[in-house]
Amino acid sequence: MTGYDAAEGLTPYRDDSGYGAILFDRARVQQAAPDWFTPGYWGAQARPVDSGGRGGAWFVDAPFGQAVLRRYLRGGLVARFNRDLYWWRGGERTRSFAEFRLTREAARRGLPVPAPIAALYRREGLRYRAAILVARLDGVRSLADRAAVAGDGAPWEETGRLIARCHRAGLDHADLNATNLLFDPAGRGWVIDLDRGQFRIPATGWRERNLARLKRSLLKLRGQRPVAEVERDFARLRTAYDRAWERGY
Repeated sequence: MTGYDAAEGLTPYRDDSGYGAILFDRARVQQAAPDWFTPGYWGAQARPVDSGGRGGAWFVDAPFGQAVLRRYLRGGLVARFNRDLYWWRGGERTRSFAEFRLTREAARRGLPVPAPIAALYRREGLRYRAAILVARLDGVRSLADRAAVAGDGAPWEETGRLIARCHRAGLDHADLNATNLLFDPAGRGWVIDLDRGQFRIPATGWRERNLARLKRSLLKLRGQRPVAEVERDFARLRTAYDRAWERGY
């Protein structure tokens, strides 16, 4: 995680349920408020995101532009009794602040990621809740959606080159799945949801884990497509990835 810089604003706050802070981009907003991270505050200007993730995400039409509001939610068995609380280990180590700064660093390194707008944590005793606002990408669809509709016409080669580019920059995506890769009609791609990711020295182990995670998600989300078809398309992606990696970009 990168440290504080002059382009960041930091606003502490306290409310009835606890206290916390908001980290925000001064170039996008002059000040940030806790209410921004509550969908109800936006009323009809907030619409649930209906694909990908675990829920807990909304498209927001805000004065500072179109954005995506995402709450940090747990998955797996633990979500049955703890949906959104995480152990407190300090404000700088909250999921929201870490992702905000990682995404800013990814953009600084020239990677195609949505611009982070603001990140919030609210501490409640020894645990906390968190949320983040990022800029919405216009006219994009996920690789999962594109594969379901277009099959072998989905941007497989573009995906391979995009991932190689991220790996070359050292971005280890903690959840590289087919819903976290977005493409516009022209084939330009973006990587989203960098929660728990990190920058590392490029190495075979974590790069292969990223690719294996993506392949599992494509198989899981294949719908009516035969497994053999998904395997063939992933081979196209992998070939493009290997070629891009060997060329150094």
